[in-house]
Amino acid sequence: MPTLYDLKEKLATVGNQLKNVEEQLVDKAANPAVTKEEIEELKNKKADLQQRFELLKEQHDKVEKEQQAKIKQENPISVVENEEGKLIAAKAELIRAAIQNRPMSEEAMNVLRALPAPQPSGGEKLLPTTMTDALVYEPFARNPLRDVIRMSNIRGLEVPKIAYTLDDDAFIGDDETAKELALTGDKVSFGRHKFKVKATISDTVLHGSDLNLVNYVENALRSGLAAKEKKVSFATTPATGEEHMSFYSTQNNIKEVSGADLYEAITQAIADLHEDFRENARVCMTYADYVRILQTLSNGSAVLFNAPPESIIGKPVVFSDSATTPIVGDFNYVHLNYDGPLVYDTDKDVNTGDYLFVITAWIDQHILLKSAFRRAKVVPVG
Repeated sequence: MPTLYDLKEKLATVGNQLKNVEEQLVDKAANPAVTKEEIEELKNKKADLQQRFELLKEQHDKVEKEQQAKIKQENPISVVENEEGKLIAAKAELIRAAIQNRPMSEEAMNVLRALPAPQPSGGEKLLPTTMTDALVYEPFARNPLRDVIRMSNIRGLEVPKIAYTLDDDAFIGDDETAKELALTGDKVSFGRHKFKVKATISDTVLHGSDLNLVNYVENALRSGLAAKEKKVSFATTPATGEEHMSFYSTQNNIKEVSGADLYEAITQAIADLHEDFRENARVCMTYADYVRILQTLSNGSAVLFNAPPESIIGKPVVFSDSATTPIVGDFNYVHLNYDGPLVYDTDKDVNTGDYLFVITAWIDQHILLKSAFRRAKVVPVG
């Protein structure tokens, strides 16, 4: 079996011969003194070389593909191919150039410009691509609500609270919703609430491989964004101006439904929802609360612990340690908006010597209809 190197050499040799014959054929075809037989001989020679070249090319491509697959299988992290590799290298250069206060190369800038983004500021370029973890760091935070709420990145966003209307104003079946719309209006305008996320980068990571650097920074920034999203959603004492974002704020004043224990409180809260919201309802609660429910219902049996949460609670469950009081409702009526592109800045911690890569973002979140939600509260009997 010829090696890839041998095939490259043979392919180059035949390719040069084919090129020479093609040049001779053009020259002789333009010379009236050359006989028809000479031209036919060159044409046959060209066809023969062309066939040989294609056979070698096919074999070369096959061996090259097999070799790349073998290398990638043996070391999948260090080998990043083609466009993905260019993207990682460009992102790594963006981080290093920002920290070292130097310009980026035009090639890297072109790679980042090719990514879809609202503005060419650079910060938002770091987050669209999800890559396989190459290093194991401390656990990174995630916001479980991202899977069930609406999300967007639109400047000056304004959305209707209900996606449809009828000529008859009395079409809304839920009196509570009708009163809410009459009181607060049928549209929501999103604002801009600024916050920063800082990724701390050591010298070792900064000067390490492109993949490790980009992976670490992207995960740290995503973690910071997720932590902020959870904080505003479940804050019991929200920051001034952020009260409307929290399920637990007195401003939103989401209705509480009580029960003698967690299970009763949650099931009663589901039942208390209007049917328009009950059908798509979910329960957001801590895993510790869910385990307590299982312990109560199972009465010492382990059978329930293997059952999916939906079969126990009656609705799909979203687990978050921040949901200290279970939230029941249709999470389609929660909308989180990032207002415009993220922008980046850099700094250095003089005490530790670490570098800081800082993302600034502007967000706003609205619970479009408070009547689509209930809070499940335990009130012991007696």
